[in-house]
Order: sequence, then structure tokens, then C-alpha cells
Amino acid sequence: MAALQKIIELGRGLLKASGVKLTPHARRAVERICLCRTAALGGHVQACPEGHVERQWYNSCKHRSCPECNFTSVERWLARQKIRLLRCDYYHVIFTLPHELNPLWLSAVGAMTKLLFGAIRDTLFELLGDPKYLGAEPGMVIGLHTWGQTATLHPHGHCLVTGGGRTPEGLWRAARNGYLLPGRVARDLFRGKMLAAVRSELAQGKLAIPAAEREQHFLNLLNKLGRKKWNVCIRERYAHGNGVLTYLGRYLRGGPMSNRRIVSWDAERVRFRYKDYRDGESEGKKPREMELPTGEFLRRLLQHVPEPGRKVIRSYGLYAASRRKDLESCREMQGQEPIPEPEVLTWQDCMSKFGDGNCGRCPVCGATLIQREVIAPKRRGMNLKFPHRETA
Repeated sequence: MAALQKIIELGRGLLKASGVKLTPHARRAVERICLCRTAALGGHVQACPEGHVERQWYNSCKHRSCPECNFTSVERWLARQKIRLLRCDYYHVIFTLPHELNPLWLSAVGAMTKLLFGAIRDTLFELLGDPKYLGAEPGMVIGLHTWGQTATLHPHGHCLVTGGGRTPEGLWRAARNGYLLPGRVARDLFRGKMLAAVRSELAQGKLAIPAAEREQHFLNLLNKLGRKKWNVCIRERYAHGNGVLTYLGRYLRGGPMSNRRIVSWDAERVRFRYKDYRDGESEGKKPREMELPTGEFLRRLLQHVPEPGRKVIRSYGLYAASRRKDLESCREMQGQEPIPEPEVLTWQDCMSKFGDGNCGRCPVCGATLIQREVIAPKRRGMNLKFPHRETA
């Protein structure tokens, strides 16, 4: 078992004893991750036809929050997205909600997720559609992250935005002088749209004030947030979008913590590494370490498990699924070929990125390994497929 899998298994009883109430999908995540790559899920035996080696593989849980078994699915998603990218400059824009809205987020994750995506989308479309800035419709991919480096609640959206777009006349227009938008204007418009959307949902009864808050106190808080500076960061121009897309894909599945960040753990405490971004970029800085009670570590981890079917990455504008014809037109103007059919990547193809190009072959004679035996799940009635749809 990997470190996080062992910690989750150790901490299940602690969460129950401390009275922490998990959502049904978080409990489902705990159950699946604890069984990942164990005999409970079954598996198969691969062997060399000449009898040189024999390997036993247990099935993965395939849960989107499992840090162990989503590498292949992320690589396949990246491969599909990268072949669609336009040959132009790109910008990485980050929109962050103020921490004062965290209680509202926790009380209505689905509704707040929808409002955040909508506010980001509308802010970028409105400003980039203005001839003063670009006067064209861009392509964008927005990824939702709900955590910070220490797994605390920190909802924010990472956006990959084309440095140009399609004008109403159907022509391509590039961003001028390596400049996308003024940060202050984007910040103020995003703040206004997000607060207006929250107030509208509250007035229509689609959103409820958190139980611990008094109504007038919460409305006063919204007024106060309307005068506060929100955090919107527009990064420098990139020559292509692969880097930002890879960054989004890194957090597409697996959750806020990776096994390599775990320093030590036991039934009582967990120590892990993190980067401190409070004073700017952390490039070249030595990661810090934090120690938390195991129960608190798990509580932080599991609050970020997305609901089944909840999309955490969405495409808009020229990259929307329904806009293929317009995307192809822009590719033609950029001198690009039509979008090719994506190559179907096997798990062996994905593993070859780590230099293991022969993981499906015998290390002695080079023969292709064959499946000798299927190992049935040990749990009666265990279904290896999810009963619900997991969505990126």
C-alpha cells in the first residue's frame, strides 16, 4: 500500500470517533481507495510464454480522488486536449474566491461551483469581447481547484486562455503587444459578477445562508466583500499552451496531496511537505513541513472529494465541444491541419514516459507477456465499475 492509502485506512476509525460527518461520496472514496490494488478487487496474472517471469497485478479502484491509479486517464485526457490547441500565444489566469465565502461554499458546493465557473467565463468573455482589449472570442479551458498547499479550503479557478480569438467577422485577431487584460479591471468585474450571482441565488431561494450565520450579518459581509480587493492573477505570456494544460491535468484527478509529499505518518500524526506562496512565487525555495493530527489531515483531504458527475474542468469559447467548426476555421487561419483523431493510449504507452518502454514484455527474452489467470474479487458482489458516472 502507498502512504496515503495507509493513512486513510488508519484514520477511518479516528474520523468516526471524532464525530466528523462525511458526505456519501467522501465515504465512497474512502472505501474504494482503501481497497485499491488489493486482493479485494481481484486482478490477473501475467506471465512470459517461455516461463521466465510471472507477475500478479491487482485491479485499481479507478476513483477520481485516488492518488495512485489515475495516471493513465490523465495522460489520455492530455493527449486529447493537446491536439486541439491552436498555434498561438496563451495566458494563465487565476481567479480566487475570498476565504470569507468558504462557509457558503461548504454549505452548497454544487451551486457555488456553478457560480464560480459562470463568473470566470463571463468576466473573460465580456472583457476580451471589448474592442478596447481584444474584440474577439477566445478559447479557454478552466480548471477548478478547491485546495491550497496544506489541503485547506481555497476555491480558485485556473484558466488557459488563447492570446487571440475569432472576431464577429470570422477573422483571427491576436492579442496586441503580448498583453491580455489589465488585472485591476478583471478583478473588479469578476468580484461584481460573483457577488451579484450570489445575491441573485439567495433572493430566488436557490442558495441558503449557512446555518451558523445570521442573515443580516451575512448580507453585511457581502457588502464588505464588494469593497475588498479580490485576487485575480494574470501570468506572463506563454508561447504555447502545453505547460498550463499539463498543470491543469496534474490536478484533474488524485486530490490535493500526492504520496511523494508525505514525510512520515502513524495513527496519530501526519507530516508532509508544502510550498508557501504567501510571499510570492516559491521557485528555488526549500519546501516547508507541516504536521497535523491524522484525523484533521483526513478531514482536510476528504472535503475536496468532488460529487459524482461534477466536472472540475470545463471548456468554453472556441474550445467548447459544440464549436468544432469554428475551431477548425481558426486552425486553418493559423496554418494548422484539421484536428486529428486522438491516438488511443494504452497503459504501456503511458508508462513509457518514465523510461519503462517494455513493461508489457518479458525482461529476459522480450516476449509479450500473456494473461494466464484472472483473480476473482475476494469481496462477494464487488463491482469493479462504478455505479455512477465519474466525470472530469
